[in-house]
Amino acid sequence: MIWQLYPPPAREVPLNGLYLGHDLRQHAADRDRPFIYTNYVTSLDGRIAIPRPGGKGMMVPQKTANDRDWRLFQELAVQADVIITSGRYLRDYADGKAQEILRVYEDPRFEDLGRWRTERGLTPYPDLAVISGSLDFPVPAFLTRGGRNVVILTHEAADQARRRELEAQGGRVIPVGETEVSGRQVGAALGEIGYRMVFMGTGPKVHHLLLAGNVLDRLYTTFAHRLLGGQPFSSLVEGELLDPATDLKLHTLYFDPHALNGQGQLFLAYDL
Repeated sequence: MIWQLYPPPAREVPLNGLYLGHDLRQHAADRDRPFIYTNYVTSLDGRIAIPRPGGKGMMVPQKTANDRDWRLFQELAVQADVIITSGRYLRDYADGKAQEILRVYEDPRFEDLGRWRTERGLTPYPDLAVISGSLDFPVPAFLTRGGRNVVILTHEAADQARRRELEAQGGRVIPVGETEVSGRQVGAALGEIGYRMVFMGTGPKVHHLLLAGNVLDRLYTTFAHRLLGGQPFSSLVEGELLDPATDLKLHTLYFDPHALNGQGQLFLAYDL
């Protein structure tokens, strides 16, 4: 059990089913674009990612990653029609270094989430979308089996030969900008395909892109009660100064006293 602190009154609530209870798919109706949401776990000093061993790329710190947050991540991902991920994820997947983002069929802890998706007539896995200007990744054949779609959102100036190669591998390439990707056009393009629920599961630069395009609808953040320090690191948003600044309205606040060997963590959700 955890504590719901907002909205009041304060009360104990179960962890399992917490974000399913937010019923995000209700927001899919009567909208002119998809409902786009994201989730991060961060230390109190703002570290969402630190360098991988060997220095290639970034990773969630093991000092903040935990099974209780991971459960809620899965509850968010299972509600999506499409998950925005990264070119690195597809490269790692092709090399056998990455697993499915949604683990509801492989991990017995999440069997109830697999049933949740099946009972609503959703495809076993959400489609995948990659936002990229460089297009330096493959589309692994396994990802497109069974009718699953991989959508690649790039710009008109992107390398034409790479676009053709990715299309030959089964990817659907869609320009969303002339010389750079537009966050606003990302939202519009995903809506035109027919996606209503979009989970953004990648890093702070794409987060900035969606914020700048004013298309992000909800931010979920887990604050682990730890300070990490260290350089370099990634934070929640990375890019040019947002002008105007993005205002958020608190939607829910929960305190989990059991995580991280009793250090605890906060689960917050904000509407934009």
